[in-house]
This record gives sequence, C-alpha cells and structure tokens, in this order.
Amino acid sequence: MHVLFAAEGYDTERWVGEFAKALPGIQVTAWQPGDAPRGADAAIVWQPPAEFFKTEPGLRGVFNLGAGVDALLASGTLPASATLVRLEDAGMSVQMAEYALYAILRAARDFDVYDAAQRDGRWHKTPPIRRAQWPVGVLGLGVVGRRVAQSLAAFDFPVAGWSRSGGEVPGVEVHAGIDALPGFLARTRVLVNVLPLTDETRDILNRDTLGRLLPDSHLINVGRGQHLVEEDLLHVLENGPLAGATLDVFRTEPLPEGHPFWAHPKIHVTPHVAARTLRAETIAQIAEKIRVFAAGGTPSGVVARERGY
Repeated sequence: MHVLFAAEGYDTERWVGEFAKALPGIQVTAWQPGDAPRGADAAIVWQPPAEFFKTEPGLRGVFNLGAGVDALLASGTLPASATLVRLEDAGMSVQMAEYALYAILRAARDFDVYDAAQRDGRWHKTPPIRRAQWPVGVLGLGVVGRRVAQSLAAFDFPVAGWSRSGGEVPGVEVHAGIDALPGFLARTRVLVNVLPLTDETRDILNRDTLGRLLPDSHLINVGRGQHLVEEDLLHVLENGPLAGATLDVFRTEPLPEGHPFWAHPKIHVTPHVAARTLRAETIAQIAEKIRVFAAGGTPSGVVARERGY
C-alpha cells in the first residue's frame, strides 16, 4: 500500500518520517506540487491544493489531519469513490473542554471585574455565584461535544446538549432535532458551539437563535467561523440578551485588521487555538485507521458525505 502525505503548513519531512515508523510495511511518501502521478492508494491530507486530487484521482482513502472536513467537501476535487476519514480526537477534546471552562469561569466568577479592580488598585469582592443560574448548552454532541459537556457538568453547572440525532450522554440533558432547538436555547445562558460545519449548520448562530438565550448570556464559539453571522452578534451584544462572547474561530482568518471584534469591549478573541493538533496522538490515531483500511476493514471516523461529518 502506498500513502501520500500532502498537508499545507506541516513539517512534511518530520511527519512523513514518523508516519513511516508507525506504519511498517506501508510506503509513506511526501507529495509536492508539480509531482508526477504516483498511483497511490491513500493520502493523509490537510488543506491540499486542488492539483493534488487531480494528480491522484484513484485514491481509495483520504485521511484528514483534523476533525473538520468542510473545506475538503466544498473543494469539489475530492475523488467521488474515496473513503473520507476524519480525525476524531487525538487530544483535541480535552483542550476544547479546558477552553470552554476557562471562558465560562471568567464570565461567571467575574474575573474581568477583578482584573479591572486590580488595575484601579481597588480591593473589591463580588457575590458568590449560584451555578443553577448559569445553565450551559453545548451545540454538537460528537466526540468533542460530549467531552466538553461532561467536563462542564463535573463542575456542577447544569448542562444540556443539542444535536441532530441526540443520543444518551451521562450527566447531560440531551435535546435532539431541529424542533428541540428553541427549547434548548431558551434554557441556556452559556452557549458553547462545537458543531461541524454543514449546509444545515452554516449561519446557525444568528439574530434569531442568539436572541432566544437567557438574559445576560454568553457565547463561546470554537466550531467554525461560518457558524456565526457576525453582524447579528454585534446586534445582540448591543440590544440583548447577549452580554459577552468568546470567539476562537472566524469567517476570515487571521481576523482582519480593523475588524470590529478586535476592540469590542464584550468580545474576547483568540487566534484559533482552542484545540491544537498534537502530533504523537494524531499519528497514532491515523496510523491505526490506515492499518484497518489496508486490511480491508472500515476505520472509525468515516465521513458520511451527505451529512458533512
């Protein structure tokens, strides 16, 4: 079996070497623009140029170095017959849970207030919180969403989750299907978005959905920038019910200079760092998927193209 590595922004030589060590008996080589066709069986990719799939139209398997596959599906160049397999966790879910907890605690425990008091040289205490007044809602209950929801529930926040298909998540109140979305939003004060980007979820964070949240609510978006209608966020921050937002993903990245989010007093911006790809964990997980695929099996993480994840 021959596997090509085509990942923009990666240290190709190092990643190819480590994949080769993890996959004895399988040929792993790097692909570069302008290369002649190799007739490879599979590929490990991240944002490959369109030229790659045109050069290798016979790929049977494509293994994505991330959980989000929206860019690959939207490219229109992915071979129709190839099995697309996504990364499921590889250390990202715990990072997402950390990020969500950080953002919630900063808002609920008034850490911004204490920062301001320190700058002013004031010894100032705010009242203790009641966690029952901070119900959390997690949009998306895949591997990452489940970890986020259960981690927050472990801190005694009332946590609910919403997804299209539902499913049981211990310690979490589950809402399933589009008809359940309004009720889910109406009981939520902190909304954490970890949905995959699909045609159904694009622009889901808009004036209508954000307007259904509880008063003094907060948005944490670690899904995709295309989930959020930016103008609508500014509207609900100005007119309620939203009191603040923590954003890690954006429609245009890097966030353009002069964008209103940079200086908005109610918006906290981070540069797409909520969950970083961990090399050792990623290599181990994808190598196992490739071994299963090479043996004729079906690896976990196969993408249903009609759903988009």
